Amino acid sequence: MIIGGAQENTFSTVVGLQNKGHDVVLISGPSTGPEGSMEDLIKFHNVNFIQVKELIRNISVWHDVIAFFKLGMIFRKNQFDIIHTHSAKAGFLGRIAAKIFSKKSKVIHTIHGPSFYPYQPALAKFIYLISEKIAAHFTDYFISVSSIILERYLRYSIGKKEKSSVIRSGFQIEHYQQATKLREEIRKKLGVNENEILIGMIGRLFPLKGQEYLLRVFSRIAPDYPFIKLVFVGDGLLRDDFERFVRINNLQNRVYFTGLVNPQDIPYYAGAMDIGVHTSLREGLPRAAVQILAAGKPVIGFDVDGTREIITDGTNGFLVPAKDEKRLQEKLRFLIEHPDIAKKMGEAGRKIVLKEFSVEKMVEEIEKVYLNIVSENFAIITERNE
Repeated sequence: MIIGGAQENTFSTVVGLQNKGHDVVLISGPSTGPEGSMEDLIKFHNVNFIQVKELIRNISVWHDVIAFFKLGMIFRKNQFDIIHTHSAKAGFLGRIAAKIFSKKSKVIHTIHGPSFYPYQPALAKFIYLISEKIAAHFTDYFISVSSIILERYLRYSIGKKEKSSVIRSGFQIEHYQQATKLREEIRKKLGVNENEILIGMIGRLFPLKGQEYLLRVFSRIAPDYPFIKLVFVGDGLLRDDFERFVRINNLQNRVYFTGLVNPQDIPYYAGAMDIGVHTSLREGLPRAAVQILAAGKPVIGFDVDGTREIITDGTNGFLVPAKDEKRLQEKLRFLIEHPDIAKKMGEAGRKIVLKEFSVEKMVEEIEKVYLNIVSENFAIITERNE
């Protein structure tokens, strides 16, 4: 339970279902890593939490076998009505263990992002694809945060259309509606005045998240616009590399790294921005881009996976081809030079998010799936599949 989109989705679902009166148990591996942990929030909300210490991120035959049997014992003991898995590794081990050790449980898996994707080494892509096909045989129902990702899985014969649906990853939208109240305070903390334009990106500083593309583009346009600054909200393995790039290019007073930020503070950093950027190369539905839109800011995003489901090119931001720094630079220059258009795009984005991405809507739709699948009724709302 590190700080990340899939983890926040899972945590919000658990708390929402608890509030609806369901008996929920959250099972996770150790919450270690530079991204920060959500375990304090888990304790605060009195979530029934079980940690399986062998359920680690990296593939390890020894740890994975132990984790598999530990999960199996938990499932056998509790005989859950629903076992709902998230992420590639936990999803693979969890689904198989569920069907072997708790045969009456219904197994649901949420696809937050594809395990196999275009920018992946061929062998790794093949292994993950085969793993997903195997795990699909142990899955009663698929939920995807993105229509495009679900279509990709179905195209590879992973899951069936009638036993799958799209449920957007929701969050507490009201916090973003209040974000502008602390805009001045956050900008002052970062050293940004109201006459300057703050470009920002939210996400782990991690391979495939793509901050390096934005950094290179910013270094090229910074001399032309002395009033622009850049903030990276989040932390991760690549921070030292990025800070070295900033020093080499003499951008120390114009590029900021916030380090770890509590999830509840993300709305305030999003509200402090003027332009959002999302250059990740692998996403299901980019939660960070949705968060910036929720704060009323336009977003420029790489056109990968589910990004086009939230960014409508020219309406609430711009889509650019993945890794295309020239196009990214063009769109950034346009928004910098046309602040009125940027503001209108931001407002358009906020309206879309208010309608589609509330945590209440997400939990309600997940609960419907649970109730339907437990009663052996797979007639899930048809419009979610269209």
